[in-house]
Amino acid sequence: MAYKLSRWSLADLFPGIDSPELETAFDQIEEQVHTFEGVRGKLRADMPADEFMHIVKTSETTRRIAHKLDAFAGLAFAADTQDQPAQTLQNRVQQFMAEMGNRALFFGLWWKSLSDAEAQRLMDSSGAYRYYLEEMRNFKPHTLSEAEEKVINIKDVTGSSALINLYDSITNRYVFKLKVDGKVQDLTRAQLMSFAYSPDAKMRAKAYQEQFRVYGNDGPILGQMYQTRVRDWHNEGVGLRKFKSPNSMRNLMNDIPDEAVDALLDTARKNAPVFQRFFKLKAKTMGVKKLRRYDVYAPLAAASKKFPFPKAAEMVLESFSDFLPEFGQLAQRVFDENHLDSEIRKGKRGGAFCASVLPEMTPYVLVNYQGNAREVATLAHELGHAIHAMLASHHTTFTFHSSLPLAETASTFGEMMLIDRMLAAEKNKSVRRDILFRQVDDSYATIGRQAWFAMFERSAHEMIMKNASVDEVSKMYFENLKEQFGDSLDLADEFKWEWVAIPHFYHTPFYVYAYSFGKLLVLSLYKQFKAEGESFKPKYKKILSAGGSDAPARILADAGIDIRSAKFWQGGFDVIREQVEELERL
Repeated sequence: MAYKLSRWSLADLFPGIDSPELETAFDQIEEQVHTFEGVRGKLRADMPADEFMHIVKTSETTRRIAHKLDAFAGLAFAADTQDQPAQTLQNRVQQFMAEMGNRALFFGLWWKSLSDAEAQRLMDSSGAYRYYLEEMRNFKPHTLSEAEEKVINIKDVTGSSALINLYDSITNRYVFKLKVDGKVQDLTRAQLMSFAYSPDAKMRAKAYQEQFRVYGNDGPILGQMYQTRVRDWHNEGVGLRKFKSPNSMRNLMNDIPDEAVDALLDTARKNAPVFQRFFKLKAKTMGVKKLRRYDVYAPLAAASKKFPFPKAAEMVLESFSDFLPEFGQLAQRVFDENHLDSEIRKGKRGGAFCASVLPEMTPYVLVNYQGNAREVATLAHELGHAIHAMLASHHTTFTFHSSLPLAETASTFGEMMLIDRMLAAEKNKSVRRDILFRQVDDSYATIGRQAWFAMFERSAHEMIMKNASVDEVSKMYFENLKEQFGDSLDLADEFKWEWVAIPHFYHTPFYVYAYSFGKLLVLSLYKQFKAEGESFKPKYKKILSAGGSDAPARILADAGIDIRSAKFWQGGFDVIREQVEELERL
């Protein structure tokens, strides 16, 4: 099959923004919610289990249409963040979902109000819906009255959700100017940051300087938006819902114990010297006295090898098929059904993501592909997410989607399988060494960088609630970088603005530790795979197939992993240390 760069088709969701089918979806949801409101008077603790399950399954039917509508609006906006009809639809859907959610809110509140014994009786008959119901009850201590919950839902539409959309619209219209081959070019952020991986040291520096020039110009405004996002998160989570900390709110959403996240971040802090040692080795290998922060992702090979998209797609699909043919077949579906948006366009959202809409529907994948090895790995990463969702397609709409910390498992494992394949196929010694260096580069980007991001978020939320200015947050961010890198590299002053350029801080507070969690977990799993071979594969497939049908700690305990243990997290860092030692020997 010939693979080519393309724009995705959203026709499997709806024919278009102006289609009658889209309007019908709004009507269907409204009608179903109206019918659902009729069960309010029938809810009672001693109701028959089959009657209770009928109500749960009815709410799932509505959720399915809502997922499609929400996904269509979000994906249309991602495909072109400057498209006014897409912006309008996104805002309309968010407002509509908040209103519908408020009308159906009574069910969740009633369910959380039951005693443990009453709830247990109904959960015992709930089959595949058990964990969904159990997880809802985890929020019992943090649930407010129906009137208060409704106010929060409505407030979010014109508050935090509107703020996030505004941040995206502002930052995705930025034009970056860079002199390339003697000519100044207008670039998107994705195009600009491809030069951060350039073999040319001056181009790397200029790319970062231009990025932070543009973000820094708006830094005070973007920083103010972040302050507002933090206050909103704190006011609701700590002030109203009485969570112990801003971080605890995300941890419960992920169903991860606070102590597991603390153990992960404490271990990351202790292992900062592993990456510092690597950066010193990289400087020596590159023949420079000390790396600059601009050089963290510098390639070692004299020429950056380019991979045309058809070749990249084949390599990724073959690496999945080599592991398990089923994995390759699942990834192929994303291409076959035109659910991949791979080309570079102005207005298109930067970065990469995978959106899983319904259990039986092939997920949608967005990448900004420009041909370097890193983007081949990104393609493998996002298709790994898609495989994860498709393996869990036998679960309910409520439970097929894995929790955030486990969501990075298949994606990161997919990248590692690809790297193995690239190493096996590469005969050029300098390119091989470059790939090995890139593995540790990637571990830094996914573990070290993200863990220190999470530490920054903790400090930023605390400081902002004590009225810290944007400049004070920037200064703290710079101190965070200095502690992270130690004496292993030189930091330029403009990196104080890096934090306003990290969308996760705005979109999903405290998301970032999920990357560190996922990568360290995968390093441990990959070590098991290398030791056990074929016998490992069913165990790994079982973890992925669980989706979000159980608590992450229980899914992993089945595989012999204790996420509260610092020793487990240290195991991942030990693998990285071994890789650094191997590079020192080369």
